Amino acid sequence: MKNHDFNPESLMMTYGYKPELSEGAIKCPIFQTSTFVFKTAEEGKAFFELAYGLREKSPKEELGLIYSRINNPNLEILENRLCLWDKADDCAVFESGMSAISTVLLEFLKPGDLLVYSNPLYGGTDHFIHHFLNKIGVHTIGVMPDHSMDEVVQMIKDSGKADKLALIFMETPANPTNDIVDIEKFSKIAKQFSTEERKALVAVDNTYMGPLWQHPLQCGADLVLYSATKYIGGHSDLIAGAVLGNAELMLRVKTLRTFLGNMVSPHTAWLLLRSLETLKVRMDQQTQNAQVIADYLNNHPKVENVYYLGLLKEESEAYTTYKKQCSAPGAMVSFDIVEGEKEAFMFLNSLKLMKLAVSLGGTESLAEHPKTMTHAGVDEVQMKQMNITDRLIRLSIGVEYSKDLIWDLEQALEKVEVDSALELTTA
Repeated sequence: MKNHDFNPESLMMTYGYKPELSEGAIKCPIFQTSTFVFKTAEEGKAFFELAYGLREKSPKEELGLIYSRINNPNLEILENRLCLWDKADDCAVFESGMSAISTVLLEFLKPGDLLVYSNPLYGGTDHFIHHFLNKIGVHTIGVMPDHSMDEVVQMIKDSGKADKLALIFMETPANPTNDIVDIEKFSKIAKQFSTEERKALVAVDNTYMGPLWQHPLQCGADLVLYSATKYIGGHSDLIAGAVLGNAELMLRVKTLRTFLGNMVSPHTAWLLLRSLETLKVRMDQQTQNAQVIADYLNNHPKVENVYYLGLLKEESEAYTTYKKQCSAPGAMVSFDIVEGEKEAFMFLNSLKLMKLAVSLGGTESLAEHPKTMTHAGVDEVQMKQMNITDRLIRLSIGVEYSKDLIWDLEQALEKVEVDSALELTTA
């Protein structure tokens, strides 16, 4: 019989783990240890030479276990399994999504460099760019969803820093508006401004799509990042982040992680291994529910606009991009409720099944108000440009029975009191 190539969802149960090394345990134990014993002094020397980049690995040589800040069985098995979804050479897992993002930005940007980033971004990323990178002399250009590629190229040229372009950072689909950008087109821009001596890189925050519905590395990105707290963890019981890419770039990421000490703990890595086993079934159910909910909201008289990839108009450029680089519309639904903050809060306070909380991607459905919560630190003018208004509500759809979720939305919307004339005009 020919060899069979298993799909990632099948390999999540066993890949990278050898039961015979752990007393035959069917599941990987938690290796709750700080340090590891070397068989000989020579072995310890060889491990450290690789860990510190003092020499190249010989054929078939692997980095042995040294210290859990550098490597740990739970960490290594988790990183190996995550690589399967994105077909990456290597992966580094961090203690939070922001830890992963900040490590990448610190490793690949230096004073004088130019960073181009898409908008909107997660509030924490936006804050790091505007309130930290500027302090260390990194120049930045923010790109809006309606900017054409020609306009982006011109903005880079007009900055006077075109020869310093080091990184293009994108979040697509964007938090919280689901704005989508073309990864391939931005990768071409990065190549346009690269030279043999200096390559401009493309990094994509893929948190909104998780490792299932979009694969940025296959669209031309150099690095893909996740808040693993979200779909990868999937149970709202841990905090973690991840970065994936080719071996050369990931060596740099992992080296900086070693000295920042912001790796994930063995226990958190073990929880993530548990979560990967159900990743596909969870995410499949979540996107099915989200599509039903988006359709419901799109026809409700107290909802003005619904921001969801599954509702993009077929003649739009965004739809073309979505069909090119995504396999599903995802499970994040945002919408504008009629009028403003008062009505938004009235709706949020009336929910019974959905929980009023930030974060996303968990098994339970969540609702929040981006302008006053996740994106509260974003500049007011910027928020207006990005359509993050008093009326905007963000939903993260879970795995509950879809009709129960619809019931909850319906009863909460019924409690929203609006001017009757306004309701008639939006019907």
